[in-house]
Amino acid sequence: MHDTSSLADLDLLRLLTQESDSEALITLYRRYQGPIYRFSLQMSGSESVAEDVTQEVFLALMRDSSKFDPDRGSFAAYLFGIARNQVRRILGRGSVLSLVTEDTEDDSGLNSILIVPDDPLANLTKMEDLNALRQSILALPVHYREVVVLCDLEEMSYADAAAALTCAVGTIRSRLHRAHAILIQKLREEGNRPASRLRSNSRCFA
Repeated sequence: MHDTSSLADLDLLRLLTQESDSEALITLYRRYQGPIYRFSLQMSGSESVAEDVTQEVFLALMRDSSKFDPDRGSFAAYLFGIARNQVRRILGRGSVLSLVTEDTEDDSGLNSILIVPDDPLANLTKMEDLNALRQSILALPVHYREVVVLCDLEEMSYADAAAALTCAVGTIRSRLHRAHAILIQKLREEGNRPASRLRSNSRCFA
Protein backbone atom coordinates (compact mmCIF):
# COMPACT_ATOMS: atom_id res chain seq x y z
CA MET A 1 0.00 0.00 0.00
CA HIS A 2 1.16 3.54 -0.66
CA ASP A 3 -0.11 6.98 0.34
CA THR A 4 -2.13 8.55 -2.45
CA SER A 5 -3.94 11.20 -0.40
CA SER A 6 -1.71 14.07 -1.55
CA LEU A 7 -1.84 13.24 -5.26
CA ALA A 8 -3.76 15.41 -7.70
CA ASP A 9 -6.89 14.07 -9.38
CA LEU A 10 -5.18 13.48 -12.73
CA ASP A 11 -2.33 11.58 -11.10
CA LEU A 12 -4.80 9.38 -9.27
CA LEU A 13 -6.75 8.83 -12.46
CA ARG A 14 -3.58 7.84 -14.30
CA LEU A 15 -2.78 5.26 -11.61
CA LEU A 16 -6.31 3.92 -11.82
CA THR A 17 -6.36 3.78 -15.62
CA GLN A 18 -2.87 2.43 -16.23
CA GLU A 19 -2.30 0.29 -13.15
CA SER A 20 -5.81 -0.43 -11.80
CA ASP A 21 -4.56 1.01 -8.51
CA SER A 22 -7.20 0.35 -5.84
CA GLU A 23 -5.72 2.96 -3.48
CA ALA A 24 -6.15 5.60 -6.18
CA LEU A 25 -9.82 4.67 -6.54
CA ILE A 26 -10.33 4.77 -2.76
CA THR A 27 -8.73 8.21 -2.56
CA LEU A 28 -10.93 9.56 -5.37
CA TYR A 29 -13.97 8.09 -3.65
CA ARG A 30 -13.11 9.72 -0.34
CA ARG A 31 -12.48 13.01 -2.11
CA TYR A 32 -15.71 13.16 -4.13
CA GLN A 33 -18.23 10.89 -2.43
CA GLY A 34 -19.57 13.71 -0.24
CA PRO A 35 -20.09 16.28 -3.03
CA ILE A 36 -21.63 13.71 -5.39
CA TYR A 37 -23.99 12.50 -2.66
CA ARG A 38 -25.01 16.07 -1.77
CA PHE A 39 -25.67 16.91 -5.40
CA SER A 40 -27.80 13.79 -5.89
CA LEU A 41 -29.71 14.41 -2.66
CA GLN A 42 -30.50 18.04 -3.48
CA MET A 43 -31.54 17.04 -6.99
CA SER A 44 -33.78 14.13 -6.02
CA GLY A 45 -34.87 14.79 -2.44
CA SER A 46 -34.25 11.12 -1.72
CA GLU A 47 -31.45 9.66 0.37
CA SER A 48 -31.82 6.26 -1.28
CA VAL A 49 -31.54 7.80 -4.74
CA ALA A 50 -28.49 9.79 -3.64
CA GLU A 51 -26.84 6.61 -2.34
CA ASP A 52 -27.60 4.69 -5.54
CA VAL A 53 -26.36 7.50 -7.79
CA THR A 54 -23.15 7.90 -5.80
CA GLN A 55 -22.49 4.19 -6.07
CA GLU A 56 -23.17 4.20 -9.81
CA VAL A 57 -20.80 7.13 -10.39
CA PHE A 58 -17.86 5.29 -8.86
CA LEU A 59 -18.78 1.98 -10.45
CA ALA A 60 -18.71 3.77 -13.81
CA LEU A 61 -15.32 5.23 -12.96
CA MET A 62 -14.03 1.82 -11.93
CA ARG A 63 -15.35 0.16 -15.10
CA ASP A 64 -13.77 2.64 -17.52
CA SER A 65 -11.72 5.50 -16.12
CA SER A 66 -10.27 6.22 -19.58
CA LYS A 67 -13.44 8.02 -20.69
CA PHE A 68 -12.41 11.22 -18.92
CA ASP A 69 -11.17 13.89 -21.33
CA PRO A 70 -9.32 16.78 -19.59
CA ASP A 71 -9.88 18.99 -22.64
CA ARG A 72 -13.62 18.98 -21.93
CA GLY A 73 -13.46 20.10 -18.29
CA SER A 74 -12.20 19.20 -14.84
CA PHE A 75 -12.36 15.74 -13.33
CA ALA A 76 -14.91 17.01 -10.81
CA ALA A 77 -17.12 18.21 -13.66
CA TYR A 78 -16.80 14.78 -15.27
CA LEU A 79 -18.03 13.02 -12.11
CA PHE A 80 -20.88 15.48 -11.62
CA GLY A 81 -21.83 14.93 -15.25
CA ILE A 82 -22.17 11.19 -14.63
CA ALA A 83 -24.21 11.88 -11.49
CA ARG A 84 -26.43 14.33 -13.37
CA ASN A 85 -27.18 11.76 -16.06
CA GLN A 86 -27.98 9.11 -13.44
CA VAL A 87 -30.32 11.46 -11.55
CA ARG A 88 -32.09 12.51 -14.74
CA ARG A 89 -32.54 8.87 -15.71
CA ILE A 90 -34.18 8.12 -12.36
CA LEU A 91 -36.35 11.24 -12.41
CA GLY A 92 -37.33 10.41 -15.98
CA ARG A 93 -38.90 7.17 -14.78
CA GLY A 94 -41.46 9.27 -12.93
CA SER A 95 -40.49 7.95 -9.52
CA VAL A 96 -42.33 9.52 -6.60
CA LEU A 97 -39.60 11.02 -4.45
CA SER A 98 -40.16 12.09 -0.87
CA LEU A 99 -38.79 15.46 0.16
CA VAL A 100 -35.95 15.33 2.65
CA THR A 101 -36.92 17.60 5.53
CA GLU A 102 -34.77 16.46 8.42
CA ASP A 103 -31.48 18.08 9.36
CA THR A 104 -28.49 16.35 7.79
CA GLU A 105 -24.74 16.77 7.75
CA ASP A 106 -24.92 17.59 4.04
CA ASP A 107 -26.53 21.05 4.28
CA SER A 108 -23.30 23.06 4.24
CA GLY A 109 -24.24 24.83 1.02
CA LEU A 110 -27.66 25.81 2.29
CA ASN A 111 -26.20 26.83 5.63
CA SER A 112 -23.79 29.20 3.93
CA ILE A 113 -26.72 30.94 2.24
CA LEU A 114 -28.87 31.26 5.34
CA ILE A 115 -26.42 31.75 8.22
CA VAL A 116 -26.42 35.18 9.83
CA PRO A 117 -23.04 35.92 11.46
CA ASP A 118 -23.22 37.12 15.08
CA ASP A 119 -27.02 36.84 15.19
CA PRO A 120 -27.97 33.84 17.40
CA LEU A 121 -31.65 34.83 17.50
CA ALA A 122 -31.95 34.78 13.72
CA ASN A 123 -30.14 31.45 13.56
CA LEU A 124 -32.69 29.82 15.88
CA THR A 125 -35.04 29.71 12.89
CA LYS A 126 -32.41 28.42 10.48
CA MET A 127 -33.84 24.90 10.25
CA GLU A 128 -37.28 26.17 9.30
CA ASP A 129 -35.66 28.34 6.63
CA LEU A 130 -33.51 25.43 5.41
CA ASN A 131 -36.54 23.23 4.92
CA ALA A 132 -38.38 25.97 3.00
CA LEU A 133 -35.39 26.64 0.76
CA ARG A 134 -34.70 22.94 0.19
CA GLN A 135 -38.27 22.26 -0.85
CA SER A 136 -38.29 25.34 -3.10
CA ILE A 137 -35.15 24.09 -4.85
CA LEU A 138 -36.68 20.64 -5.28
CA ALA A 139 -39.76 22.25 -6.84
CA LEU A 140 -37.67 23.92 -9.58
CA PRO A 141 -37.70 22.37 -13.07
CA VAL A 142 -34.74 20.00 -13.36
CA HIS A 143 -32.69 22.20 -15.72
CA TYR A 144 -32.92 25.10 -13.25
CA ARG A 145 -32.46 22.93 -10.17
CA GLU A 146 -29.18 21.46 -11.37
CA VAL A 147 -27.51 24.84 -11.97
CA VAL A 148 -28.57 26.07 -8.51
CA VAL A 149 -27.20 22.95 -6.85
CA LEU A 150 -23.93 23.01 -8.80
CA CYS A 151 -23.18 26.73 -8.80
CA ASP A 152 -24.76 27.93 -5.55
CA LEU A 153 -24.63 24.95 -3.22
CA GLU A 154 -21.52 23.17 -4.52
CA GLU A 155 -19.90 26.48 -5.57
CA MET A 156 -18.76 25.07 -8.90
CA SER A 157 -17.44 27.51 -11.47
CA TYR A 158 -19.64 28.34 -14.44
CA ALA A 159 -17.10 26.69 -16.73
CA ASP A 160 -17.13 23.42 -14.80
CA ALA A 161 -20.93 23.50 -14.48
CA ALA A 162 -21.14 23.96 -18.25
CA ALA A 163 -18.85 20.95 -18.73
CA ALA A 164 -20.90 18.84 -16.32
CA LEU A 165 -24.17 19.76 -18.01
CA THR A 166 -22.73 19.76 -21.56
CA CYS A 167 -23.92 23.25 -22.41
CA ALA A 168 -22.47 26.73 -22.91
CA VAL A 169 -21.39 29.01 -20.06
CA GLY A 170 -23.94 31.55 -21.26
CA THR A 171 -26.66 28.93 -20.82
CA ILE A 172 -25.51 28.36 -17.23
CA ARG A 173 -25.70 32.08 -16.51
CA SER A 174 -29.15 32.51 -18.00
CA ARG A 175 -30.58 29.43 -16.28
CA LEU A 176 -29.12 30.50 -12.96
CA HIS A 177 -30.55 33.99 -13.30
CA ARG A 178 -34.00 32.58 -14.06
CA ALA A 179 -33.78 30.00 -11.26
CA HIS A 180 -32.90 32.70 -8.72
CA ALA A 181 -35.89 34.77 -9.83
CA ILE A 182 -38.21 31.80 -9.44
CA LEU A 183 -36.84 30.96 -5.99
CA ILE A 184 -37.12 34.53 -4.72
CA GLN A 185 -40.68 34.84 -6.00
CA LYS A 186 -41.74 31.51 -4.52
CA LEU A 187 -40.21 32.23 -1.12
CA ARG A 188 -41.65 35.75 -1.11
CA GLU A 189 -45.13 34.42 -1.86
CA GLU A 190 -44.86 31.92 0.96
CA GLY A 191 -43.64 34.59 3.35
CA ASN A 192 -40.41 32.78 4.20
CA ARG A 193 -37.34 34.59 5.45
CA PRO A 194 -34.87 32.95 3.02
CA ALA A 195 -36.12 35.18 0.18
CA SER A 196 -34.43 38.33 1.45
CA ARG A 197 -31.27 36.46 2.37
CA LEU A 198 -31.09 34.81 -1.02
CA ARG A 199 -31.51 38.15 -2.74
CA SER A 200 -28.62 39.66 -0.76
CA ASN A 201 -26.29 36.67 -1.14
CA SER A 202 -23.44 37.78 -3.41
CA ARG A 203 -22.52 34.27 -4.52
CA CYS A 204 -26.05 33.43 -5.63
CA PHE A 205 -27.08 36.70 -7.17
CA ALA A 206 -23.95 38.43 -8.43
